[in-house]
Amino acid sequence: MKKEIAQIRQAIRDIPNFPKPGIIFKDITPLLGNGRLFKQTIDLLADRYRPQEVDIILGIESRGFIIGAALAYRLEAGFCIVRKPGKLPYETHRASYLLEYGSDTLEVHRDALQPNARVLIVDDLLATGGTASAAAELVQKLGGRVVECAFVIELSFLKGRERLKPHGVFSLIQYETE
Repeated sequence: MKKEIAQIRQAIRDIPNFPKPGIIFKDITPLLGNGRLFKQTIDLLADRYRPQEVDIILGIESRGFIIGAALAYRLEAGFCIVRKPGKLPYETHRASYLLEYGSDTLEVHRDALQPNARVLIVDDLLATGGTASAAAELVQKLGGRVVECAFVIELSFLKGRERLKPHGVFSLIQYETE
């Protein structure tokens, strides 16, 4: 597994000063463009969550849609999305949060989950934990239970894991420094 993780890590590209000066953006598009490595990424996540009886994968806009949908397919779980305000056509619940470089809001359809659904929150990257924390708040508003929050990448130095302690965190790749 260490070799697979190392290969996945090598496919992640650093983009300095994006979306603003001082930020190093972790770009997963080269990983997504490599079919073998994308499959390895999804397989590693599926191996972890297969025994946990996940009902729904909740994908966070937008790269969480890609990872989450593929993982939902592999686990034969349902898939729901959380989006930025005004993007969903039905009645929604809303949660606001702080990012490492600003603030934002997420919405989910009010009927996205069955009561007590076991929900895995999925996104490409964990930074400060604000986005995933807002997603977990939405799951709770809908009566679901968060199984865990799963990420391809974790920027450990931003301590997002601490913010998500009540829910648990798993990441394939951790960056300890900027």
